[in-house]
Amino acid sequence: MGPGARYWLLLACYLAFVLLGSAVFMATEGPPERRLREQLLGQLAAFQADHRGCLPPGRLEGLLGAVLQAQAFGVSALGNVTEPKNWDLASALFFAVSLLTTTGYSNTALLSDGGKAFCVGFASLGLPVSLVLATALRQRLLHPLHCLLSRAAPRCGLAPARVPWLQAALLGLTVGTVFVLLPTLVLWSQEADWSLLDAVYFCFMSLSTIGLGGFVPGRDRNPALYWLSQLALMGYLLLGLLFLLSTLETVSELREVRALVGFFSSSSQSPEEDQRAIVSQDALALSHCPPPSASPAPPAQGTNAA
Repeated sequence: MGPGARYWLLLACYLAFVLLGSAVFMATEGPPERRLREQLLGQLAAFQADHRGCLPPGRLEGLLGAVLQAQAFGVSALGNVTEPKNWDLASALFFAVSLLTTTGYSNTALLSDGGKAFCVGFASLGLPVSLVLATALRQRLLHPLHCLLSRAAPRCGLAPARVPWLQAALLGLTVGTVFVLLPTLVLWSQEADWSLLDAVYFCFMSLSTIGLGGFVPGRDRNPALYWLSQLALMGYLLLGLLFLLSTLETVSELREVRALVGFFSSSSQSPEEDQRAIVSQDALALSHCPPPSASPAPPAQGTNAA
């Protein structure tokens, strides 16, 4: 099978994977949606039957339409609707950070035309700057870590070729524990109406920058805790995304991963040439690291004159 055929096979498998995921979502989410719809229609019918003499025709539908429209912009009719929780300073900072990290939670939406126009300009300028900053910070994180592991590997009896694997494993363990496991346990213990799966869902959707759903913690707390929760979320998004990108870059540079990508590539470069390029790149990266301290060489013994 040639490279072109392998490429089309990979594309066909990906499309099949998308179709399979869509079918699973339809099968798992369709019945609960129908049950919720029937329950809601039953409650509306019972409410209209109990208050038919007090409600003019269409009055309830108009009220529900206004409530649902406001809910779509993050304004809830439950509780105190006069609290400016969506666009105070803490919420505005969190919205800006979620925008620049491309997370985009759906709990808050822009209302004004001026805000929407500014959002387009702000994102157009901020996203490239965020990409440059993330690249610079990722290099500052990866280079010292690579040098540290390169110096520690000989002492642990590891070959230099295993240093990238060790780096990828260390970064993956950091992301899994510090940015997934610990935040999940904290959110599960602090958010009363969240299940363990809800906390895992929020962490995964945040780190992957998908941002689906309106799961945002700390919305119903006093102002001091609300500020702390928003600041903690902003730090979580920035640091978590930085470590995740560093992990993905390290994994993408592994020789086995590059070989797997090359298997589906249509490049005419031979595997021997590709391996030589990888070795030279690794040697170039290692040349910037300070060499590990070696024991002093024994003094040379003089030779007897003939």
